[in-house]
Amino acid sequence: MSDKPFVSIIIPVKNFERTIEKTFEYLLNVDYPRDSWEWVIADGGSSDRTIEIIKTWQKKYPFIKLVEIPNCPSPGFARNQALTVAKGDFLFFTDADCAPDKNWVNEMLKHFARDPKIAAVGGEVYTLKVDPNNLVEAWCQHFRFNMVSPRYGFIQEGYYPDFPKEPNPIDIGGHKAYFFGTCNVAYRKSAMQGISAKFWERPTGEDMDLSYQHRSRGGKFYFAPKAKVDHMHRADLKSLRKVWVAYGQAHLPLIDKYVQKNGLEMVLQFLKGSPSFIIPFPIRGFIYLGNFHLAHLFGLLFILGLFLRWNVFTLISFLLFIYFGYQYVKWNLSMEPRSKFLFWCKMKYLTNLSFMQGGLKNLWKYKILCIEPSF
Repeated sequence: MSDKPFVSIIIPVKNFERTIEKTFEYLLNVDYPRDSWEWVIADGGSSDRTIEIIKTWQKKYPFIKLVEIPNCPSPGFARNQALTVAKGDFLFFTDADCAPDKNWVNEMLKHFARDPKIAAVGGEVYTLKVDPNNLVEAWCQHFRFNMVSPRYGFIQEGYYPDFPKEPNPIDIGGHKAYFFGTCNVAYRKSAMQGISAKFWERPTGEDMDLSYQHRSRGGKFYFAPKAKVDHMHRADLKSLRKVWVAYGQAHLPLIDKYVQKNGLEMVLQFLKGSPSFIIPFPIRGFIYLGNFHLAHLFGLLFILGLFLRWNVFTLISFLLFIYFGYQYVKWNLSMEPRSKFLFWCKMKYLTNLSFMQGGLKNLWKYKILCIEPSF
């Protein structure tokens, strides 16, 4: 028997026949004793070959557990069901479209062992392309989709900042919202039990909420970029846009739960450092002003100037529209192949638009306004 801690690797699935075997292959390559781990796969009602694939693997590897949840309402619900059977002292979370690194488990455990106050360790997320010719996957790789470090100004290994005593909206749903996604994070089971933590069962945002449950109670979070996974991203634009709508949609209930004071936080994203300030307002939320927003604003003012025949106003608006539009798309100039420049611009615009749509989707329900950031 190994003297290593027993760990549970928890993976929610629903219709993942495209990638799940690739995930299993990478997990098998992880350097950890087979008698010191279990894989808990929580299926939320797959209608493709996902369950068939899992059961085939179970015949070879008895450490694989399958929890079947027909009509599962959300990934959070599936993870909670997996937690009821998980026996590990440390709870590792990833997804069925992820490929963990060989040292994934040991790298995480190293930090838990060093500081008993660490509640969670999260690693970096890179891209694993399934189809080298798929342009959507290429876009996700270039965009650094789901990467942790770029999200927070290219942070280095170390502890996350302390959770604010009175968080502002961007501390919860904006660029200062420090959390670990469930594609690559491990929690200390005793920390979970100590605060009776579990995933909320809304369709999205469960990883952010679980992070805030711990951080708001003093739990330490440690970023360990060497504990990496590669992510197999969506293969078509429609699926990717759906993800971005869900990301924006999650911010409203999160702000509703964690931000107590009314007021809108204005974020001047077009300025260096993205300074922000709170303006009095009867509802909560944030408004980002970046290249995406300003290009639209001055485009509309240009059209208004044409209609009203305000020549100088029209010219200034047009020049500012061109300037902010260029600032928005210039990042795409470095993408290969260059011949697909217009497609890269389309990807950037439509995913950003989907993010905006998600942030506005339940405005009247929550009385919370989220004008999401410009990419």
